[in-house]
Amino acid sequence: MAEESSRVLVVDDERFFREAICDALRDASIDYFTADREEGAFELAMRPEVGAVILDIGAPGAGGLDLLRRLIEERPGLRVIVLSAQVDHDRVLEALRIGACDYLAKPLHNEELVLAVRRALLGSGIQASWESLCSRLAALESQLEELESESEAGESGSALADRMALAVADVLGVSRASLMLLEDDSGLLRVAGATGCDVEPADMDPVEVGSGVAGRVLEAGKALAVSDIGEYEGFADRVVDGRYRSGAFAVAPLKGDGRPIGVLCATERGDGGVFGSEDLSLLQIMALQVGPLIARWRNRDKAQSAARADRAQVEAQIAADRALEVGLPAADGGVADDAELARAICDVLTSEVEPDRVIRGSLAVVASGVSAAPVSLYLLRSNGRELVLESQCERAGQADREKLPVDSGLTGVVVQSGRLVATDEPGQDPRFDPEVDTPEGGEATAMLCIPISFRNKTMGVMRAFLEPGVSASARTGEILAATMSAAVRNALLHRGLLDCVDEIAKARKESRPQG
Repeated sequence: MAEESSRVLVVDDERFFREAICDALRDASIDYFTADREEGAFELAMRPEVGAVILDIGAPGAGGLDLLRRLIEERPGLRVIVLSAQVDHDRVLEALRIGACDYLAKPLHNEELVLAVRRALLGSGIQASWESLCSRLAALESQLEELESESEAGESGSALADRMALAVADVLGVSRASLMLLEDDSGLLRVAGATGCDVEPADMDPVEVGSGVAGRVLEAGKALAVSDIGEYEGFADRVVDGRYRSGAFAVAPLKGDGRPIGVLCATERGDGGVFGSEDLSLLQIMALQVGPLIARWRNRDKAQSAARADRAQVEAQIAADRALEVGLPAADGGVADDAELARAICDVLTSEVEPDRVIRGSLAVVASGVSAAPVSLYLLRSNGRELVLESQCERAGQADREKLPVDSGLTGVVVQSGRLVATDEPGQDPRFDPEVDTPEGGEATAMLCIPISFRNKTMGVMRAFLEPGVSASARTGEILAATMSAAVRNALLHRGLLDCVDEIAKARKESRPQG
């Protein structure tokens, strides 16, 4: 912006002084216009390439101060240097009050004139750059607000990916931008959303981490601006003619959930130039803000896929159990009761939203359905070295223990093996540990201890201590292992999404200019 506002307008009705000023500017290699009439001067001063004006405010009644007022009103950032005779102190003070940036007395000293002009042009360039940055930051904030709103409204991941690419194009003023995400299964970077491209994202070639500009940026974790990809180290022989109209690139890495997840890419600026530090900073700010947003939508999509898979698994199990109902009793954990128990937990999943209520409601269903107290949920903590009580359903003051080891008792067997334990007499099992496999009161009763798993990895256990006379059913335990794992996974993923929302809101608040 400073380079665009680099010309000087010289306004002086006295030809001798006007030519002297122009000679001094020419010798200093400063480009200039001249004007000797007020109307023509005003029109020239409105041109964006004019960054400073040298204005002779003249004698009283000559209109110089009126022109100064018009210039300052129409272009507040324009730097105006006023000229006057040494005796015009009152007019000079009035000019400075109106907004002139400097004053020079006639007759002029060439070096003093050139120094004043260069200061004025520098100030004009800084002002123009600041105004441009403020405008671009406002555009960035608007784009981020729209993206967050669309994400909260449940827009699909592919639609959000395209919107993010459009946001990059708008903020950086480019015609071509893309969002590339790291695939969990293949470990490749693949285009998820793009704008200005002739090929659909699904048809674009993936990139290995460490390969290409995008792969290198993701691996290094640092944003990069390249002025000419053809001259970039290691890429001169890999540029495809005609694919890009410009060799300038800007790429920033994305992080979500504390790990690298992709990159934002921009190329083909509207002015055909390269990317400067301001462009790269804006792209980095956008990457910082949208990274958690991307992680949130991907977690949401995974949670929905897992929930659908779990529901299908539970429904298939219920259908299989119902096929066996003929001739089997429906008491003491019979298959008919198991089906109702699974359905009741699924009802909690569909009727509750808040994560803690989902977990508590599911435990309450188990407590009522299998006649147990207490029923408790433990999750692995401290890098998997201990089980910590997450929630429980108590009855008549019966509560479970706050923490449990992961390598002792029947509970430890479930954690280590990922297999459930259903036993009517846990004390008869040689693996039984009374300090682990009993509730807080220490009384051994029939118990169900089932693994809570995610992608075949145990992340916790649920324990149910059955009331006297109730038998522990392994079939019931299998149903509970599937349904409770689904309930806990959904609750924890939803809790993670809520945390991401809070982090994004906090980051946005901290990134806004103060004052």
